[in-house]
Amino acid sequence: MATILLTSPRAARDLYYGDEALAGLRRLGEVRLNDGDRPWDPPGLIAAAKGCDIIVSDRSTAGPGEVFDALPDLKAFVRCAVDIRNVDVAAASRHGVLVTHASAGFIAAVSELAVGYMIDLGRRIGISTRLYHEGKVPPAVMGRQLRGSVLGIMGYGAIGRYLADLGVALGMQVMVFDPFATVEKPGIRQVDLPLLLAQADFVVCLVVANEKTENLMNATAFKRMKQSAFFINVSRGNLVDEAALEHALKTGIIAGAAMDVGRAPDQMPTPSLAALPNVIATPHTGGLTPPAAFHQSMETVRQVAEILKGGTPVGAVNAEVASRLSLLAR
Repeated sequence: MATILLTSPRAARDLYYGDEALAGLRRLGEVRLNDGDRPWDPPGLIAAAKGCDIIVSDRSTAGPGEVFDALPDLKAFVRCAVDIRNVDVAAASRHGVLVTHASAGFIAAVSELAVGYMIDLGRRIGISTRLYHEGKVPPAVMGRQLRGSVLGIMGYGAIGRYLADLGVALGMQVMVFDPFATVEKPGIRQVDLPLLLAQADFVVCLVVANEKTENLMNATAFKRMKQSAFFINVSRGNLVDEAALEHALKTGIIAGAAMDVGRAPDQMPTPSLAALPNVIATPHTGGLTPPAAFHQSMETVRQVAEILKGGTPVGAVNAEVASRLSLLAR
């Protein structure tokens, strides 16, 4: 019987994994759990994973090279998340360990959050609510409705496509920047980034985060935006030069921002930015809905089942070098 380590700490296990997925893993093998309150650091993960065949990892538990160096029995590192940037895939490959990631089960959830941000920013819901909570009466000011506004989407992946369709349904003028995609749907214009920034009332960042897109939204980018425009980031914090964003927010270069991600631990918004009065922030909860969590957790169960059958699961990133899988026999 295979030995499987689920790295999610107790609170994260309740939120992001769930009883049904855990039961599914237990039907596949002996499952070890992280009964602590925090993710393991690499030494803690190594100690917990001694003798394990498969690690099912939460997004906060890194897989650096030292982990793969120290675990000769490990055959697969299965990530219950899309992002595997904190997993040393090259090191895993050198040792013949399979690495997988989950697909995006949070497409609707993140898109809906972006729409909520746009409504809140445009109609000052959060600001008015805060003033009422403080015992004050907020001023009645003119708001911005979504219908007729220009929605600029940076990145036309799964979430970008879903959000673009929502924008069209809401009567927005939708513009998309993505040099690696072709937009063919009616009501959606594909443009270059400078034009999108110059014309959009709401700029939603959904670009893939990598070395080339580091600080894509910098001082120059924010200066291209309209003073009345809002910036929304529901992708990754490293896409944004946070000093430039802070300056833009404090000096009126842009009207406001909303963010579910940032450069704080676990990719959360940076507190100093989140505290600004013209910012709406949530603690990286864009994908935290029961359907989204269920999708990704159950996908890891399916991946583990496929691995144990001798197959290559959807989501594998280095199957061609995963030589240790041949040692895994049920």
